Parts: sequence; structure tokens; C-alpha cells
Amino acid sequence: MTGSMPAHGHQQDAAPPGTSRSSGGRRPVIGRVVGIRRYPVKSLLGEDLDAVAVDAAGLAGDRRLALLHRETGRVASAKNPYRWRALTTLAATGGDGAVRIALPDGRSVAAGDDGVDAVLSELLGEPVTLIDTPPPDAVLERSRPEEVLAAGVAVPVPVDEGRLGAAAPPGGFVDFAPVHLLTTATLRRIGAELPSGAVDPVRYRPNLVLDTAGAGFEENDWPGRELRIGAELVLRVLARTPRCAVPTLAHGTLPRDPEALRVPARLNRVVPLDGLAPQPCVGAYAQVVHAGRVEAGDPVRLA
Repeated sequence: MTGSMPAHGHQQDAAPPGTSRSSGGRRPVIGRVVGIRRYPVKSLLGEDLDAVAVDAAGLAGDRRLALLHRETGRVASAKNPYRWRALTTLAATGGDGAVRIALPDGRSVAAGDDGVDAVLSELLGEPVTLIDTPPPDAVLERSRPEEVLAAGVAVPVPVDEGRLGAAAPPGGFVDFAPVHLLTTATLRRIGAELPSGAVDPVRYRPNLVLDTAGAGFEENDWPGRELRIGAELVLRVLARTPRCAVPTLAHGTLPRDPEALRVPARLNRVVPLDGLAPQPCVGAYAQVVHAGRVEAGDPVRLA
């Protein structure tokens, strides 16, 4: 999860000069896609997919809706867990059609229901409106993760304001760039430091989980390089993903776990993007160079 990052130019839905699509098959395979996940509503739990189309805006149906706090005008985000930690107890499905939101008590509401705002406002204890278009200069609040670790999620701590989608086309609610990548090697490295011996990727909210060998945190070396996934999809990796307090929160039936942030803070505190200070990083952000369909099992090649 990222704070405010410098903007990058948007890539077009075409291979840039110097990119050879025909040569992709000769690049060595570094792994395969083993997880595809989208989040129809920002900060809510999402849904696993077997396949999905990916274009310049990211996975079809990913983060196309969000909750707007009517009192502050800010986009609701679990990055401020004191106010919004209940968001990760809700789950949204149906990003390619009618979106439904599952509530903790077993009920569900549709995004288009007349009473959806009232139901969600009552559940969250804050006046919210479900929106599909970001307000001008959309802003969210990001609690400082070290302060959350020290004080706990039920205590207000200083927050920084960040703008959405600095490296994404307008219209969606991604934090920074359209696609978030995470490797199984990194998950194994983090999990090995936890009492349970494993960490669920749900905590880090990836779009694509890539099965790779190695010691972990290989995403650190990817910024500036391209990944070819399957027959058509080409991504350009922009930045390592700096983590906020979200991985520590309860996610559905997953209990709260501060170690999901403490371990990366100890093992992988690096500069996410030039101009930023070192931060705990897990995964990488990417833009779409050439659109395509991604399926579970697709090979992944690194340019």
C-alpha cells in the first residue's frame, strides 16, 4: 500500500519502441501465474478469478467503485485503520457486472440498491456514499504505519494525505499504478518469520500472484523492466510497493496480525521509488504496456 508517489506518464495500449512481442517466447520463464484477484470496491475484500482481461486501467472491474466519506470528501481507505478498519470485513464480488457487497452478518447488498449507502453507513458508523467516479483531486488518508504498530488500530495516529492513481489512467480508484504484483517467494520469506510459518497473500492485496523460486523480495529488482505474461499481456514495473497498516488488519476470517508488517519492516526496508525514503516493501506496482488476457497457469517472462 502506498502513500503519495510521484506521477509517471501513462502507457498506451501498444508495445513501445524497442519492445518485441515476437521475442517474448525466447525470454526465460521466471514463474507462472498462480493467483488472480480483483477488488471491485476499494479497500474491501475481493474475489479470486481464473482469468480476466487486463487493459491500461488494470484488471477488468478492479477498483472501479469506492466509498466517499460525506463529511470530509475523502475516499474511504483502510490505510487509516482507526476510522476504516471495518472495510476489510466486507467483501465485494462481480466486478465485471453487478457488484454485490457481502456483510459480516451474512447479508449482502447490491451496488445499485436504493438503500446501499444507508446500510453501509450504519455498518461503518460513518456517512458514506458508494461512488463510481473519483471526485476532482481525490484524496485519501494514510496513517503512518510505525505509529499504528506502536499504538494499535483503535487509537488515532497522525495521517498523511495522498492522491489516487498517480501512475494510472483517470477514472479508477487504484492507489498508484493499475496492477499490483506479488511473488510466492516473497510470501515464503515472510511466512518463514511468522509463528504460523505462512502468510496469506490476501493481506497484501495483490492483483497477480506469481509462483517463483528464490529467496524472496525479487520484486525489488524489477522496476524499469517489463514482464510478459501469457501470450499478450506486457507490464512495465514502476516501483516497489510500500506497505501501510492494512496487512496487519483482520481480513474476513483472518485475524489481526501486526507481524505481517513488522517482518517486512525488518527484512525489506528499501526505497520504493526515487525521491522517497526507505519503507517496508512487499511486491511491485506495474503499468500496462500491452493489454491482454491473463489466466491461471500463464508463464511469466522477465525482459
